[in-house]
Amino acid sequence: MIWLAFLFIGGMVAIGAVTFIVFRMAKLRFIQRLAKERKGISRVISLGILLVAAVALILAMGVLNAIICFIHLFLVWVICDLVGKIVRKASKREFKGYYAGIVAIVLTVAYLGYGWYSAHHVVETDYKISAGESLEIDSLRVVGFADSHVGATFNWQGFSEHMEEIEALDPDIVVIAGDFVDDGTTREDMIESCKALGQIESTYGVYYIYGNHDKGYFGSESRGFSAEDLVENLEANGVVVLDDDVANIVGNFYIIGRQDASNQTRTPISELSAGCSSDDFLFVLDHQPKDYDAEAAARVDLVFSGHTHGGQFWPIRNFGVWLGMNDLTYGYEKRNDTEFIVTSGIADWEVKFKTGCVSEIVVIDIER
Repeated sequence: MIWLAFLFIGGMVAIGAVTFIVFRMAKLRFIQRLAKERKGISRVISLGILLVAAVALILAMGVLNAIICFIHLFLVWVICDLVGKIVRKASKREFKGYYAGIVAIVLTVAYLGYGWYSAHHVVETDYKISAGESLEIDSLRVVGFADSHVGATFNWQGFSEHMEEIEALDPDIVVIAGDFVDDGTTREDMIESCKALGQIESTYGVYYIYGNHDKGYFGSESRGFSAEDLVENLEANGVVVLDDDVANIVGNFYIIGRQDASNQTRTPISELSAGCSSDDFLFVLDHQPKDYDAEAAARVDLVFSGHTHGGQFWPIRNFGVWLGMNDLTYGYEKRNDTEFIVTSGIADWEVKFKTGCVSEIVVIDIER
């Protein structure tokens, strides 16, 4: 429902933005020349150009991303107009051309072009965690990712290529912090992506938890497979599915895999960690970063999450934290003795841009 509300508000803003842009575009010199300085005709030409651009964006990226593009152009254009007005007053002169509009278009294309690149090119992000002397092994390399939403940014072939990159990082453990698949994932993409996970060579295996999208919102008929089919294919390829489970990996290193926070009956972290001693290293997989107080109180050592996609856009990256939807949007935080890492995800969902973060594979080196 919240996404429908955002889409409705975004649509209304986009209508206002388009109206603003039509009037501003009519001031551009080349449009005025085409219209032979007639305001009515210049606005018609502007509207025609915007309609062509809208159709192209919708066909290429969908309605939501077309709305995002127009809202960005509107906001940048307003800023450029204000700056242009300040410059004119300061210089006490009028410019022949409408340069604010040209600058607005160029800046918007550059900004969103960078955002598209950041969303579609995966980088490696490294963290080093000091485990203290109680850890019974010298070091452990955990390679993790979340939010692949297979089929949204890449299909199973692209996913397989990223799994080859993960294997090249020489992981001891590979962890998947939810939203592996989506409602738009095809059965073929799901099956072949599970096979790709099964090809990864690691010391202690691959571990997976559910995200809010993995079980599907619209039933198995819409995507051709059920949550049970997903688990069957994961386990057939050697992936360990943790659903409010505790797994001893090696020595006194444990992984606690939590159910998604959307499940109101999931087991509290205090109960999941109760059977472990204070000397054990507890690594928690929790898709949504929104139970930090309880996890810190349970004295777990490290929590790895996804879900937020890094907040997508600068400067509103922390919108979810401001609204109390998440405890952390992206990156690293420490509360008491518990360390938290939130990844921006290996891919994207409906929004095709990331300007406040990058798509990433996370490497966590845990050392005694």
